[in-house]
Amino acid sequence: MTLLFIIEATPGDYALLLNAGTTPVDDLIEELGHEPNGYFWEGVAQVLVSTEAQSLEGRFVYACEGGTFCAHGTDRGALEELEARMNAVATDGERMRQLIADAEASGFEFDD
Repeated sequence: MTLLFIIEATPGDYALLLNAGTTPVDDLIEELGHEPNGYFWEGVAQVLVSTEAQSLEGRFVYACEGGTFCAHGTDRGALEELEARMNAVATDGERMRQLIADAEASGFEFDD
């Protein structure tokens, strides 16, 4: 199941998108006290980059809104790696539960 997708917004500029509120883990996110909006998913991306994929740091920027997660930049490969990592979390309740618990234990605050 692929929930995220990459578009080429303009030649050489790519965007990784997720329509918030469309994942199998939305109910779990709410159960854990968060709103599964674009800003929450930006936090998920930030946690994944800082804990699992530091090589992605600085290779794209976020432009999220309430209803949409968006990361964009010229490095399609970096966005594809983020897409794979986020898709794994977005489709696995236990992985999402652990990510939120670990992030909050380390002092990370989701901006949702």
